[in-house]
Amino acid sequence: MSPAKFLHELVGSMSQGAAGNPTVAMIEAAFAHHGVHWRYVNMEVTPDDLGVAVRGAKAMGFRGFNCSLPHKVTVIPHLDGLGESAAVIGAVNCVVRRGDQFIGENTDGKGFLKSLETEIDPKGKSVLLFGAGGASRAIAVELGLAGSRLITIVNRSEKRGAELVTLLRDKLKVDAELVVWQGDYTVPTGTDIVINGTSIGLYDAVARLDLALDSLKPGMVVADVIFNPFRTRFLDDSAARGCRAIDGLGMLVNQGIVGVEYWTGITPNADVMRKALEAAMGL
Repeated sequence: MSPAKFLHELVGSMSQGAAGNPTVAMIEAAFAHHGVHWRYVNMEVTPDDLGVAVRGAKAMGFRGFNCSLPHKVTVIPHLDGLGESAAVIGAVNCVVRRGDQFIGENTDGKGFLKSLETEIDPKGKSVLLFGAGGASRAIAVELGLAGSRLITIVNRSEKRGAELVTLLRDKLKVDAELVVWQGDYTVPTGTDIVINGTSIGLYDAVARLDLALDSLKPGMVVADVIFNPFRTRFLDDSAARGCRAIDGLGMLVNQGIVGVEYWTGITPNADVMRKALEAAMGL
């Protein structure tokens, strides 16, 4: 393989503090399984060097890259355009070369949606979403684009929650409402899907989500964005009440799947990617 060809088949991850990223093992396992001679390379990029890094990746023929905090918003001025959901969300975590342009996409919500759809189609459903941060914002936008009937945002900060509700109503014409989170929240009757989009439970298997467990009903679908631990207390408590639980690893795997599809045109094997991710995380 010539050096030029090798460079043309590079994708990467631009982050600050990139060491130990388990996504590398997951995506490279997909490349190896499907016999494509690509590499996924971690690169630590400081905020001051972000523009130079993006121009360099473009000049060297990168097919694209992921970017994580603190670059998800500040990368946008360095790109040639945005995909539909990335434009609505106002954040990018996946950049894709299309022709001679770098286009920003957001796979956070798309990955979650693909994971959710293994249990339920959100179209026409009533969804309760805890949190209004970056992950919740991406998830809410994808749920809106998928046709959810009602999205209720439960958030401690009224200002941040109201901003997300306004975005859903004004840009997507979605029926959305805000509940300011105080004490144990009672899930309304008729709710189909309950999602923890907060950081509660991250690296803490006993952390408790403030909700009234007796308001969770058998058959409800519950999902968590937390991937470490992959079985949170929220999921265990919900499963014990007969809910169908979806762990955060599924979201992470499906983010990777969407990215590989964008870059290569190949739909990778999900089982291969999940096994590689679990091995990289020591699960």
